[in-house]
Amino acid sequence: MERLIFHVDVNSAFLSWEAARRVANGEPDIRLIPSAIGGDPEKRTGVILAKSIPAKKFHVTTGEPVGMALRKCPDLVLAKPDFKLYERNSRAFIAICWAYAPVVEQFSIDECFLDMSGTHLVYPDPVKTAHEIKDKIRDTLGFTVNVGIGSNKLLAKMASDFEKPDKVHTLFPSEISQKMWPLPVRELFTVGRSTAEKLEKSRIRTIGDLAHTDLQRLERLVGVKMAQHIWNYANGIDHSPVSEEPEEAKGYGNSTTLADDVRTYDDAHKILLALCDSVTARMRSDGKKSTCVAVTIRSNDFKTRSHQKKLDTPTDITSEVYSLCKQLFRELWDGHTPLRLLGVALTNITDDTFEQASLFPEESREKARKMDKAIDVIRSKYGIDAISRGTSMQAADVGRKHKAQMELKQADEKENQ
Repeated sequence: MERLIFHVDVNSAFLSWEAARRVANGEPDIRLIPSAIGGDPEKRTGVILAKSIPAKKFHVTTGEPVGMALRKCPDLVLAKPDFKLYERNSRAFIAICWAYAPVVEQFSIDECFLDMSGTHLVYPDPVKTAHEIKDKIRDTLGFTVNVGIGSNKLLAKMASDFEKPDKVHTLFPSEISQKMWPLPVRELFTVGRSTAEKLEKSRIRTIGDLAHTDLQRLERLVGVKMAQHIWNYANGIDHSPVSEEPEEAKGYGNSTTLADDVRTYDDAHKILLALCDSVTARMRSDGKKSTCVAVTIRSNDFKTRSHQKKLDTPTDITSEVYSLCKQLFRELWDGHTPLRLLGVALTNITDDTFEQASLFPEESREKARKMDKAIDVIRSKYGIDAISRGTSMQAADVGRKHKAQMELKQADEKENQ
């Protein structure tokens, strides 16, 4: 049976989701003006996570410091990140995709693959069906997506990156030479900046050049594993399945592909802390605990390594998970190879409240539990950005933090009466 894969990708997801919320509240559409998501507009700190098409005209780029973006475009409208909003919208558009496909694989918070193979009797026209999915997401949820159609995941994803926004594109094997090969080699999925620079220096400038390069020559340039991988992709070869994994089986995980390579332990620890904070908060909200902590790293030469540690005592405490992740990271990383991805995963999920002797002192665990509870309460009332973790706790607004803590204290007192 011939495979048929869709890739659905939200256009400028974080900005689109913020814009849809504002439009629903009768506010102006920030997609139509120079705008961006990221950082603290008042302090001019943080980085740009997403930007509008009008902001691109001022050369505002994803990953650059907020202060630099504001120098390029003084009238840039900035909005703080709201990850609860993003998760709601992510679940909503993927639910629509499930209504059409027998198998859906969430690839990231703003994109997913649909395996439409064998659905020709129900959906005889794939392009028409893709338009229907795209339009339903736009008309129901208020934001736009691109849908790429191909015979495998690679081709579908490449197709969805063609002209944006709110478009449907195809990329079948017969279209590769016309649509994909003329593109710059750095636009091939998984070809990072350093790999692209090596290829371009060797006069391999387009995806077509890469597809026609002798494999042995390519191996000398980028290594055996990477060479075979990108040569296959340049020729449209990808046999990976669309995999649906139940949430319980996957556990709780989060990873981030970085705009700039990580080169120091200090930078890596900051990212690991943010990832641990995210996954443990989600786990606590579901009343679950984990007995296995894993860290994944990917270097800029596309080599991926993971390390995990099983625990005797289930935990949902952020500081414990973070401490273990730092330990695993030290065992994984050589301290100098630039990293492009970091990930944290909590598996072996349980709701068992039984606890035996822990690696961590019980007094410290109790303090950590109270800290986590306070942070969860503050964020539930005042938003994800109300307080952040670090060497010291810093609130976005001291007054809001103090009020929330007083409310928590009062609730505890009532509970103990």
